[in-house]
Amino acid sequence: MPEDLLAKLRAAPVAGLSAQLRKRGLNNVTVDGVRPLVPSTKLVGPARTLRFVPNREDLFDAHGAGYNVQKRTFDTVEAGEVIVIEARGDTTAATLGDILAIRAHARGAAGIVTDGAVRDADAVAAVGIPVFTGGAHPAVLGRRHVPWDSGITIACGGTTVQPGDIIVGDSDGVIVLPPRLAEEVVDAALAQEDEDAWIAEQVAAGNPVRDLFPMNAEWRARYESWRQKR
Repeated sequence: MPEDLLAKLRAAPVAGLSAQLRKRGLNNVTVDGVRPLVPSTKLVGPARTLRFVPNREDLFDAHGAGYNVQKRTFDTVEAGEVIVIEARGDTTAATLGDILAIRAHARGAAGIVTDGAVRDADAVAAVGIPVFTGGAHPAVLGRRHVPWDSGITIACGGTTVQPGDIIVGDSDGVIVLPPRLAEEVVDAALAQEDEDAWIAEQVAAGNPVRDLFPMNAEWRARYESWRQKR
């Protein structure tokens, strides 16, 4: 990802990106049910996908033991990528713990998103890598999940995620940004942030929201005059 785009995405709020995607007809782009393990965390990067299927003992024996696809994914994640895990929203067993979080951090991963749970939650939080999760649970992977495949289109938090989709997370949640729209959407979101900040100043100064939010022609002219003088 170009550094200038990365910088803009880090500056743009998820809520602003969501509003701009909605204007372009994309509503089903939020990873629902996940929160940052550490408050006020920001996350940006292209998706590296990993899928778990429901546990079946014979399949876990074949796919879950040893150097499985979960471990291989954490061992090979590239710098700047976000590992996105499909766990069907089942938070009654962990999808990773501190060892794998440390490995992803050492590889330079930008973060981890799982609609399942994490274990060793305090230790994971201390690693320093952004983690968005459906919750914490002490049970190991095999209680509910079989690590199945990676590098494919998955469903995380009710949202389709493809490898290379741009993942952005903050205190409001996580959004999936199609790469082809990234530049257009982030520029629009940042422009809207400037506008909203100016409106907030006017409201704080005692002006009513009527005709200001959204702006009518008179307020728009005032805003454009202010912006040109900046």
